[in-house]
Amino acid sequence: GNYRTQLWDKQSESFLPSTPGLGMHVEVKDPDGKVVLSRQYGSEGRFTFTSHTPGEHQICLHSNSTRMALFAGGKLRVHLDIQVGEHTNNYPEIAAKDKLTELQLRARQLLDQVEQIQKEQNYQRVRRGTPAVRGR
Repeated sequence: GNYRTQLWDKQSESFLPSTPGLGMHVEVKDPDGKVVLSRQYGSEGRFTFTSHTPGEHQICLHSNSTRMALFAGGKLRVHLDIQVGEHTNNYPEIAAKDKLTELQLRARQLLDQVEQIQKEQNYQRVRRGTPAVRGR
């Protein structure tokens, strides 16, 4: 997920970009209520998590600062972009970090695609009530 926040400005009567001092806490719970991610971020950021349980996940974002909220008249706008699946991977960044050749990177992409297909098949099985097949 990618997010950015805006605070209400009383003088201009509009939302303006938040100051860097504003912090956001992101918490993600799986369908069983188990916390998958709990982390503090800035006024804008990117968070990632891997789901190991199929089903509905709960994503909570909340400000760590009541002082900022009071200063902004209690109005905080959050823009949230959620991306799901292997296409969310930044492959050029992965290649640079892991020093992968072009062939190694393509193999990594294909393996990620296969894993995503397996996850989606397992999710569909759970929705239909048939037993899931565990990946290798």
